Amino acid sequence: MASLMACSGLARSEEEKTRRQNAKAESIYRSSKDLFAQIGTPQHMPRAPYPWETEAHLPKITKEFFRCKGSPLNSPFVDTAASVLLADCEGCTRHGLPLIGGKENVYPVLPELLNYLQKKTGRRVVITCGHRCPVHNAYADPSPENKTSRHQIGAEVDFYVQGMEDQPLEVVGLLMQYYQEHPNLKQGKEWTVFQRGEAGEAGAAAASWFNKEIVARIYQKHEGRDSDNRHPYPYVSVQVRFDRQTKGRVVFDWERAVKGYPRG
Repeated sequence: MASLMACSGLARSEEEKTRRQNAKAESIYRSSKDLFAQIGTPQHMPRAPYPWETEAHLPKITKEFFRCKGSPLNSPFVDTAASVLLADCEGCTRHGLPLIGGKENVYPVLPELLNYLQKKTGRRVVITCGHRCPVHNAYADPSPENKTSRHQIGAEVDFYVQGMEDQPLEVVGLLMQYYQEHPNLKQGKEWTVFQRGEAGEAGAAAASWFNKEIVARIYQKHEGRDSDNRHPYPYVSVQVRFDRQTKGRVVFDWERAVKGYPRG
């Protein structure tokens, strides 16, 4: 074994000797007029976001995300205040969205705002309640105050942002920022400047924020709970109060709520 190791070392020594004998060198010639690249001061380059940190991996929110969440599988219950049995609707497979401008839709500003939030945060917006047909609206919340809910006419949405469940105030701030970043909407301070409503409105302890087009409210973990909002997070509710197309106010209308959507 010792002789084999010695032979191996000798072989490597001979290979190194041969390499040195065969090595060649070539001088590098330079002119006095040669110009050399100047190395500037290194600049900090911010890291590009990963795909999952942008809205690229998120689905675009369309009117389909707003369809009624009613289901015939939900058990009926007795509304003790009115002494009536309430059953849920047959679901969105049996009826459509509200008719707006002759087509099934919700007010376009709602998906615009939610897609803007996804773009700014890189996080998914979870719609907990979009459109409600009158049957599901009564089933979800039979209180008298809810009978005129704008969910029934496609003018209201409840949602939270994944990963920002406990930051609803930041979400409202981004909604306001939307109106600052869209020049086509800058038609005066009534669009870009938000005012505060009164505390306690619509079951929310915090005062709302509103401009000409929308009103936004924050419902805390113990507020605004119904069968569509059974999650344990605060959520934001946005109502449309001005229609860009008709240039008029958006108000609840019984005829539109009860007869203004197609049935299957």
